[in-house]
Amino acid sequence: ANATDQLARVMIADFSSRPLLNRPEANLFKALDAAVIARNPRWQVMAQVSLGEFLTSPDKEAYGAVNSKRVDFALMDPDARVVHAIEYQGSGHHLPGSSAAARDAVKKEALRKAGIGYHEVVAGHTTAGELKRLVEKLVPGE
Repeated sequence: ANATDQLARVMIADFSSRPLLNRPEANLFKALDAAVIARNPRWQVMAQVSLGEFLTSPDKEAYGAVNSKRVDFALMDPDARVVHAIEYQGSGHHLPGSSAAARDAVKKEALRKAGIGYHEVVAGHTTAGELKRLVEKLVPGE
């Protein structure tokens, strides 16, 4: 659909606001953000970032495969470059019949090829101390 068709559809539809993150993701964001700022306040944590915003490829088909996929959290250096991606694996992430593992594999490979680290935080298995150690490993001190 072209922009005119999209506008016509949007004009007749109802919209409402909803949280960007669910409760566990929001809790992780707050902890991750605090740990990153404590380690190096020039770094930033971004949430729900489209890979197409920080990856590029001359292969249009490959770019199309990642363009609309998102990472849960992106750690951005002072030059606004994403250096690490952090995926939150909630309790329902790898349920039978889910394509999450395949989607994650696509993200991991694209990030690897771009030289961007990929790290997972697993619900119920990552302690506050482990999260702090992960940030200390990934983010250089000020």
